[in-house]
Amino acid sequence: MSIRKKPWNRVNSPVYSLVTKGADGFNMNICTYVTAVSMKPKRYMVAVYEGTKSLDNMKGSEEAVLQLLEKSQYKLVNYLGKKSGKTTKKLKHLTSKGLIKEWEGFPVLQDCLAVLKLKILQTLPGGDHVCFICDLETYKNLNSGKPLDVDYLREKNIVRM
Repeated sequence: MSIRKKPWNRVNSPVYSLVTKGADGFNMNICTYVTAVSMKPKRYMVAVYEGTKSLDNMKGSEEAVLQLLEKSQYKLVNYLGKKSGKTTKKLKHLTSKGLIKEWEGFPVLQDCLAVLKLKILQTLPGGDHVCFICDLETYKNLNSGKPLDVDYLREKNIVRM
């Protein structure tokens, strides 16, 4: 590991996709700024980038679903993370490819490792992100495999840090 990297880029993080619901349907994005912040109750902090469809949806909703991505899903990062839900119907495309199933009333990626349904409790400013503190309502492990992480995205030249 290079000591030239900024300290926050030296730590590896799992890659999630966040499913949000708005007045015009569902959206998915990519989230790497996610962390558990409490054991009892199980609570998460999810940071959502400013100006996104996901942020609009989160601000108008009480719940969302985090999906822990599997390593083989790395190619979805360009689609879910670099295309805007404001101009792209991501779910329509993913459904047409046979990649979606339903869980707890939300569309989810059928090959993800796990899904976590979150209840939004609080919103905090976070610079270029907005932080959401959420309680875990329920979860399900869907598949075995290795989690997708930021180091693997670096190896595949999808992100640079």
